[in-house]
Amino acid sequence: MLEVARFYSPVEADLARLLLDSHGIDSFLLDTQMSNFFGGAMTPVRLLVIDEDYDEAAAILADRERPNAALS
Repeated sequence: MLEVARFYSPVEADLARLLLDSHGIDSFLLDTQMSNFFGGAMTPVRLLVIDEDYDEAAAILADRERPNAALS
């Protein structure tokens, strides 16, 4: 498995996981409980995907960063 993203908010991490799931990409959140300490400042939540899905998952997550990505 490869880390495709890091988040300092467990909610944002779960939204990204759900986005990947909606595209048929299985993913796994790691360190969700650790992020609760110190508001996530010390240990981010890591989003992992299998090696074969990494490129597609990275592209999907990068696309959500674009303004108005949902409109295109």
